[in-house]
Amino acid sequence: MPTTLRDVADAAGVSMATVSRALAGSTVVAAGTRERVRRLAEQLDYQPNRAARQLVTGRGQAIGLVVPDLQNAFHASVATGVQRRVRDAGLNAMIADTDEDPGRELEVLGQLAMVCEGAVLASSRTTDAELAEVAGRTRVVLVNRVLDGVPAVVGDNADGITQALRHLAALGHSRIGYAGGPATSWSDARRREGLQAAVGAGIVGPDTVVDLGSFRPGSAGGIAAADQALARGVSAVLAFNDQLALGILGRLADRGIAVPQRMSVVGFDDVPVARLLAPPLTTVAVPALEMGAAAVDLLLGAEPITRILPVELQVRRSTAEPPAG
Repeated sequence: MPTTLRDVADAAGVSMATVSRALAGSTVVAAGTRERVRRLAEQLDYQPNRAARQLVTGRGQAIGLVVPDLQNAFHASVATGVQRRVRDAGLNAMIADTDEDPGRELEVLGQLAMVCEGAVLASSRTTDAELAEVAGRTRVVLVNRVLDGVPAVVGDNADGITQALRHLAALGHSRIGYAGGPATSWSDARRREGLQAAVGAGIVGPDTVVDLGSFRPGSAGGIAAADQALARGVSAVLAFNDQLALGILGRLADRGIAVPQRMSVVGFDDVPVARLLAPPLTTVAVPALEMGAAAVDLLLGAEPITRILPVELQVRRSTAEPPAG
């Protein structure tokens, strides 16, 4: 079997990224390491020519990225972070959008496994058992999902929820609706756990949080979520993500509900458009670019660890004190 980039990395005791940079002559890698990697590559008959290697093995020096919805600005930012880090490592990125279809996700992963060194899987909608089976066949790093034994990068969902609830409670909101994401979303489940933990810690009262249901992020989901918020009599809505929050804001405007005078709205992710809205959206900032880069680092490394990155509430003008009465 032809020698792979990982074979050289294992022999040299360094990461795949270091091997790629060393063979490209990058001065980021120490001169001694560059020479040692070059000698080992020659001894192992490693073929650095990508086109030639792909013809022989059917595998190119590429990293796959699978996302459920590339139109979601959060996933687009993760993709940008992945591409930048992959390019720095001298590799290529192949990106696939599964349109929130778990079956399509597994199909795409199987295809990428045949042509890529490994794959970054963002916000996976498949089951733990299916993910474990895929991870047993090809190297995978998860973003916004955790599975024992598989490297992962996630934002601190529970802390983000806590920050948002503290902010709304401090403004005086005693009835806060949570507009959840897809029922298959791992991060939505973690955020719901964060809601329960906040109640248990006394940050908000046991009757403060109102579950509005599960919604697909976007305009249609936002319409349904906003209508539920008005029907349930909440004074603030905490949305699963900014994409859903944008849909909620649009529906509230259509129904003549002023934000934040009559309803406060909080998002999650802090996508670029959030600060350009009228009013600008209060939201929990998640470091999507850094998550994409960190996922590539884990993919090219060796340890199956989980990295939890900090998040931070960005208070803007979509939240205010609840209306009197």
